Amino acid sequence: MKNTGIWLDKEKAHIVTIENDEVHFSTIKSEVENYHVSGGSGTKFKGGPQDVVQDSKYSDREKQQLKTYFKTIVSHINESNKIAIFGPAETPNKFVKELKEKYKPVGAKVVNVERSDSMTDNQIKAMVRTFFKNH
Repeated sequence: MKNTGIWLDKEKAHIVTIENDEVHFSTIKSEVENYHVSGGSGTKFKGGPQDVVQDSKYSDREKQQLKTYFKTIVSHINESNKIAIFGPAETPNKFVKELKEKYKPVGAKVVNVERSDSMTDNQIKAMVRTFFKNH
C-alpha cells in the first residue's frame, strides 16, 4: 500500500510518500510567478483601462504555469493508492479540480482535501503519518 500526502501552495509542493512503513519526502518547486500589478494606464491608480488587459494576461500565464506545476506533481504521485492533499488558500482545491478533469485515475485516489497553514517539513511528515494511521 502506497499512501501519499501532499502539502502544496503556489510556490512548492511537499510530497510525503509512505510505503511499507518507510517515509519518503520530496519537494517540487513551482514556476508560478508572483506578480504585483501597478497602474498600467499611466495613472497612479489601479483600475485604469489597461489594467484589465494586464490582469488577464497575468491570469492566463498563471493558469498555464499552474497546469505545468500540477502535471509535475502528478508524475510523482500517480503510483499511489491513496492521496491526501493539504495546504493554504485555493491551490489545493485548484489541484483537485485539475486531477478530476485531466487526471481522472489519479483524482479518484484522493481521499482528503484539508486546509492547512504553513508547516515545517517535520510537521508535514507527522501530519501525513497521523492522517493515514487514522484512515
